[in-house]
Amino acid sequence: MSEKNTNGSGFYEVFEVFSKRSEKTDMQYQFSLLAPNHEMALAMAQENFMRREPVIDIWVVKRSDIRKLNEEEKETLKRLDNKDYRTAKGYGYLKKKWREYEQGMLDEKEILSWGDDKNASNRKRTTS
Repeated sequence: MSEKNTNGSGFYEVFEVFSKRSEKTDMQYQFSLLAPNHEMALAMAQENFMRREPVIDIWVVKRSDIRKLNEEEKETLKRLDNKDYRTAKGYGYLKKKWREYEQGMLDEKEILSWGDDKNASNRKRTTS
């Protein structure tokens, strides 16, 4: 998986360059470059960045050192179907259910029945 330049000499290797603008920002991919070794790649990346914008950190990584997941490993990243309870959208129906519950408790018949109970208790007091 070692990548060399296209002229076939094998002297240069491909490096990937990442930079960070401030302490609060993340590292961002910038570009690829060809260099004979890590030290030269770092010097080339610094020269390229120091002319354009201020940065607080630069990472230079040999492309052949970067490993990606194979197809079998990618399959392990897929979510199982029964994990909806872990996402916020799984509880979206609760607001509607709660509203229906509250409205069901205070329907018109129930409110009117409160008035009937008070009148009945008042009538009992006056008659006794």
